[in-house]
Amino acid sequence: MPEFDTSHVKNIVLLGHAGSGKTTLAECMLFEAGLINRRGSIAERNTTGDYHELEQERGNSIFSKLLHTKWRGYKINIIDTPGYDDFAGEVISALKVADTGVMLLNAVMGVEVGTDIIWDYTEKFKTPMIFAVNKLDDDNADFDKTVREAKAHFGNKVVVVQYPHQVGSGFHEVIDVLRMTLYKFKDNGGKPEKMDIPADEKEKADLLHKELIEAIASNDETLMEKYFDKGELDEDEMKMGLKHAMINHDLFPLFCLSAERNMGSGRLMGFIDNVCPSANEMPPQKTRKGEALNCDANGPACIFIYKTISEPHVGELSFFKVYSGTVKSGMELENETTGVTEKLSQLFLVEGNKRTAINELVAGDIGATLKLKNTHVNNTLHVKGKNYDLPSIEFPPPNMTVAIESLKKGEEEKLSQALHQLREEDPTLLIEVSPELKQTLIHCQGDMHLAVAKWKIEHQHKLEVKFVKPRIAYRETIRKVADASYRHKKQSGGAGQFGEVFMRIEPWYEGMSEPTDLNVRGRDVHDLDWGGKLVFYNCIVGGAIDARFLPSILKGVMEKMQNGPLTGSYARDIRVCVYDGKMHPVDSNDISFKIAGLQAFRQAFQQADPQILEPIFQLEVLCPDDLTGAVMGDLQSRRAIVEGIDSEGHFQKVIAKVPLAEMEGYSSSLRSITQGRAKFKMKFNGYEAVPFELQRKLIDDYSKTSKEEYV
Repeated sequence: MPEFDTSHVKNIVLLGHAGSGKTTLAECMLFEAGLINRRGSIAERNTTGDYHELEQERGNSIFSKLLHTKWRGYKINIIDTPGYDDFAGEVISALKVADTGVMLLNAVMGVEVGTDIIWDYTEKFKTPMIFAVNKLDDDNADFDKTVREAKAHFGNKVVVVQYPHQVGSGFHEVIDVLRMTLYKFKDNGGKPEKMDIPADEKEKADLLHKELIEAIASNDETLMEKYFDKGELDEDEMKMGLKHAMINHDLFPLFCLSAERNMGSGRLMGFIDNVCPSANEMPPQKTRKGEALNCDANGPACIFIYKTISEPHVGELSFFKVYSGTVKSGMELENETTGVTEKLSQLFLVEGNKRTAINELVAGDIGATLKLKNTHVNNTLHVKGKNYDLPSIEFPPPNMTVAIESLKKGEEEKLSQALHQLREEDPTLLIEVSPELKQTLIHCQGDMHLAVAKWKIEHQHKLEVKFVKPRIAYRETIRKVADASYRHKKQSGGAGQFGEVFMRIEPWYEGMSEPTDLNVRGRDVHDLDWGGKLVFYNCIVGGAIDARFLPSILKGVMEKMQNGPLTGSYARDIRVCVYDGKMHPVDSNDISFKIAGLQAFRQAFQQADPQILEPIFQLEVLCPDDLTGAVMGDLQSRRAIVEGIDSEGHFQKVIAKVPLAEMEGYSSSLRSITQGRAKFKMKFNGYEAVPFELQRKLIDDYSKTSKEEYV
């Protein structure tokens, strides 16, 4: 029998901007429950959560960590998450499997940009939320300001359950308006003494108590009637009302903490046990087909893989949540995505970097297993005979791209394997081998994300690599009509080569009229893999060129479009009309007309007012109002066009279009000019013409490195 049934398992995720105290709070929870006998600290690099040497080196969380604690008959699974947006994938995957979020607010800084971004994810999942104002022992703490900002950002659904009797270095008393009790802590924290609320605080406490009751009653008709009848709700009724309101995402209770001094974590855990929902109290999960999957330990077994990590000398450790049934070690489950049957040879409870083998896990619980051969993040495994397929985690698109190269020749295959392993562990890290740019690209969330990838490659895979600036995927096109001809003639003994082609090229656009001065005999429209079109016309009359050679001419044109005349970039949106030529009864062949077509196209292209196009991205930067000017100034230095500024809560959102070529180093630049108080996202918008001077430079640079074509 499992130690805890489904209703006694609570899954929480600790959220918040970097530096808000999530890892320290997790340490308090483990200490208060007696799972550890000494609280570690970030400064001493010995916390249970931040065990990875890279985290200890940097002093902040990088990966999400699964921990658990036992508290008054309940098991609380705790997922500690990083606070930097570079590691948003770790937050999103944790939110997928958590049933309650605990959002930490720094009482000194108030609501920060990272908090707002994380909040958007919680809104998407409709995760029941608790706010916890931390660092109330700091001399610069401002509880009232933090609460005002929380209400401004997240609405009046934020309801105060606790407030500090005093803040700053003298913080040691918290007034709880749910229980109408004052908790007094010793200097070293721990279990508080329960006391009556002082007379000078009674009026304020009564007012907040009434506000809490009214907020709870307004979301439940039955409780509203009781409140009208009695003028009060008892504690159990308030807890019941809070639970339902949290499940419906209607109320967000707010608590007080000093995680550093271990004040308030026990009361928070008690609230999690008594009020926060278990997985079976949340709405049933829906499969991709829309079927409800009830969280029932007696149902058919079904698990979802939300995270994988690779452990040296052990292999891949897969983290999962049991959405239905009871899974046992040795059980075989079918992977809905791959159809492969996987054996759960071992099951583990996880405590940071420690694993404890267990025999079974019930619906609603979270655990890990080793060595699933063909199972990855976002896969659903279930008993045979079922076709459960739970919706995938949607990870954010990348914000930054670099090219990676091995410093040692012959290690390309090892690097490829290392990058594959990184991608398995981190779905927000995208790997692309670009035939266009002839580079291996890493698409990531930002500088810190990239630094972690480099550390893993060098320390775990023992490879020496360097990051270089990725080439820009320019496009080439033309702006006017041009005619050209080319005769290819080659005689070197035996069969010769001969082909002559006359062609016209012109800019193509949707809806353009047919040629009026040429006799159109055929028309082919080619949607190019790299965007845009090539429209190819056969306008040959009188059999000047046999129809069987036209595909070869087209092949030559297409080959040159794949290696444009100006910079070697792809060409697009061109109409080609082949209207005359000559052939030889013996020496004409496919290769002759391919070369003639390629060279005629190249000559015509150079005469058709050629234009280089560059990729333009839509950029959104979220920053505090006082930093808007600095952000805009930096963007203007990058040839950006600022399209507008919108307000988003207490922050400003700068919207701009910016050339990709100017975005190198933007992540670190933005962090520097805003002291880490701004975030950005970008997505491809389209192609636009480069300025004349830049076009000339690009052409000159290419001419110095490109090789002449000899035919």
